[in-house]
Amino acid sequence: MKQYEVKIDAFEGPLDLLLHLIQRFEIDIYDIPVSEITDQYVLYIHTMKELELDIASEYLVMAAELLAMKSKSILPNHEEQADWDAVFEEDPREELMNRLLVYKQFKEAANVFQEKESERAMIFTRNPTDLSEYGPGPEDITMPTDVTIYDMLGALQKLFKRKKLQEPLQTKIVREEISIERRMGEIVDYLKQLKKRTNFISLFPYNDKESIVVTFLAILELMKTKEIIVEQEQNFSEIFLTSREIFEKKQDEVYS
Repeated sequence: MKQYEVKIDAFEGPLDLLLHLIQRFEIDIYDIPVSEITDQYVLYIHTMKELELDIASEYLVMAAELLAMKSKSILPNHEEQADWDAVFEEDPREELMNRLLVYKQFKEAANVFQEKESERAMIFTRNPTDLSEYGPGPEDITMPTDVTIYDMLGALQKLFKRKKLQEPLQTKIVREEISIERRMGEIVDYLKQLKKRTNFISLFPYNDKESIVVTFLAILELMKTKEIIVEQEQNFSEIFLTSREIFEKKQDEVYS
């Protein structure tokens, strides 16, 4: 299989992944189940490796820290042999919790500033005009829910399970290799011809791992270049994709 050295800018670091997992599985940030969060974190790292992504060392360092905490948490606790220092030993989860809380505060503050920037960009220095005769305003249009890189990885995990590709394939693939750029063009053309949104899984017609990796990376690049719209009806539900051109045409029809 061809090696794809790809660096995805959307990955913001191990704390961002951990915070995503905490929100996804509705975990209490003040009482983190180390075993569960470690298993889920390692699963995401495994998925990144399946994609031949250039995983930053900080992700692997965090994985090692989590595995160490998990190992410590499952060791037998011989209370009868514990001395006073061990009794008052600091919970290893506390430092992780504090790091996550600080990161969460900064991320929320950044989101607030980003929202204010977007709101300011919509302000024009002119008198208000009655546009009711032209149809519904932007607030009446359902916009797609933000889909993160981690949502996409979660969807890929489900795809791997469905196609039974979590383990390396033993079958030799002889089909012609397709570049990411070529697959990007195929996806855009397909979505334009379809003229409506389609679910994430429908873009993976082949079962071989190479085709799945190329298609997934092509989708990420199209998201980055904003050539496609990726949306969910609600958090963690099925992911749908639409050509941006088709999406904007439908929006124009609403205004007309």
